[in-house]
Amino acid sequence: MDCKQIEEILTQALGLDEVHVTTDGSHYQVIAVGECFDGMSRIKQQQAIYAPLMEQITSGALHALSIKTFTPTQWKREKVFNMPL
Repeated sequence: MDCKQIEEILTQALGLDEVHVTTDGSHYQVIAVGECFDGMSRIKQQQAIYAPLMEQITSGALHALSIKTFTPTQWKREKVFNMPL
């Protein structure tokens, strides 16, 4: 599956401010930034990311997924530590 496809699915489904998807083979890392995560538990944030991708996960198109979620305020603080060089 293409990283841009994943970014588009998540952006459309969740109205995210930013989405960054990287891959090394079959393992994908998602960094998602949006107000929708404000006040959500970590588990709810993960579920919010998994839900729009469930079709790709169950079909096997998307295998291993690592997720980091941030509100825009958190992202301003954490961006430097989470973006690849």
